[in-house]
Amino acid sequence: MVASDQELINLMKLGNESAFNAIYDRYWRLIYGHIYKMLKDEDEAKDILQEIFSNLWLKAAQLPPQNNFAGYLYITARHQVLNAIRRHKFKSDYLHSLARYAEQATEDTLQYVDERDLREAIEKEIAALPPRMREVFEMSRKQNLSYKAISERLGTSEDTVKKQMSKSLKIIRFNLNNSGGTALLLLAFLR
Repeated sequence: MVASDQELINLMKLGNESAFNAIYDRYWRLIYGHIYKMLKDEDEAKDILQEIFSNLWLKAAQLPPQNNFAGYLYITARHQVLNAIRRHKFKSDYLHSLARYAEQATEDTLQYVDERDLREAIEKEIAALPPRMREVFEMSRKQNLSYKAISERLGTSEDTVKKQMSKSLKIIRFNLNNSGGTALLLLAFLR
């Protein structure tokens, strides 16, 4: 004997996983087809299908009595698809806006960046280095000492100085790269 949708829903509300599996087996192809027809994107359709059935299981206790469960699932799917379209439109609009902004940025615009802010950002990253690494970096970049001269002053090998410089440059580049906006300008200083 085949259980009705309402019987399966009632069992699912009690936490019966078999009832949920029966509902899933009964409707997943229809709902997937409905979603795919609207989106024409297989991966997105699968994601939405999974979200619908996950929510169905998680919120089974709140499901109202259904006369037309297939209709309920279609409406849920339509709402999920519309939400996905809105998210994609927002993301697309945002990316287009960023692209327009990037196209408008010219060399002249970059010259107006406050040089003091650039120096402060660089100094902040240098100050955040471990003490020995900072000392090596400042001797190299601020005092213009060679690796050999630094190694002699610090009583260490030239290879150690090279490694310290390499590590400090990686750290500073990484931090400036993750700080956004002026990072590209700052990276030029570190080359």
